[in-house]
Amino acid sequence: MSILTETYPLTGGARIPRLGLGTWFIDDDKAADAVRSAIGIGYRHIDTAQAYGNERGVGEGVRTAGIPREELFVSTKIAAEVKDYESAVAAIQESLETMGLDHIDLMLIHAPQPWAEFRTGDYAEENREVWRALEEAHRAGTVRTIGVSNFLRSDLEDLLEHAEVVPHVNQLLVHAGNTPRELLEFCAAKGIRVQAYSPIAHGAILDNARVQAMAERYGVSVPQLCIRYTLQLGTVSLPKTANPEHMRTNVDVDFEISAEDMAALEELDARDYGEHAAFPVYSGK
Repeated sequence: MSILTETYPLTGGARIPRLGLGTWFIDDDKAADAVRSAIGIGYRHIDTAQAYGNERGVGEGVRTAGIPREELFVSTKIAAEVKDYESAVAAIQESLETMGLDHIDLMLIHAPQPWAEFRTGDYAEENREVWRALEEAHRAGTVRTIGVSNFLRSDLEDLLEHAEVVPHVNQLLVHAGNTPRELLEFCAAKGIRVQAYSPIAHGAILDNARVQAMAERYGVSVPQLCIRYTLQLGTVSLPKTANPEHMRTNVDVDFEISAEDMAALEELDARDYGEHAAFPVYSGK
């Protein structure tokens, strides 16, 4: 069975495809073609965000791919700067209209703080207000599942104290060389499924000699090894690419990483993101 047909259960009964297409850094005018290509290959899970600036193109790709809408899982994220109830309600509606969809399968709070204050400001009360808007959309059925992104344990605990719906998902930076084990275990204990964005470390891990050597032993590419690693962690893997050839090879992950090699990848510390370290999700600030 192809990885593209495999799903994980989410709390509440929904199911989420184990592997999806990330669309960060895909321009809006190229997003529709990328999404159509991915869906044609067999992808059924497409991830975007208001901050990516490509929701229009992603929506167009979803609508014109020739696949029934109910067979696709489309996720997006409320911009990190949206931190009040009324703005969140408006943002949810804006995403629906921009994408031209009557429902979104998963919508996340993109970060616990606005990007300019990432990992520094206290926005617990504000996040609860945004969550209230998401819970209302969830009850209305316009957003089928709801979650968060880049939330640490303390952020989740603040939210869970007041939430009526436990987040279905927490989308995190997870890759070989950056495995937040304690956070993964906390999410699992609370029934929160983790999505791994940048499973190939935004390309930074491609030149890692240890990972290269391990990939060679398995007869696979470094991206394939890294994607397989996140899948064996039990996370949803979201490799980003607009290249159809890469889309195809990224799903060719029908092999098993040994327990010994999984432990080695988990212990690996590889968080040098080069020029991309300027982004808060890589620098932590």
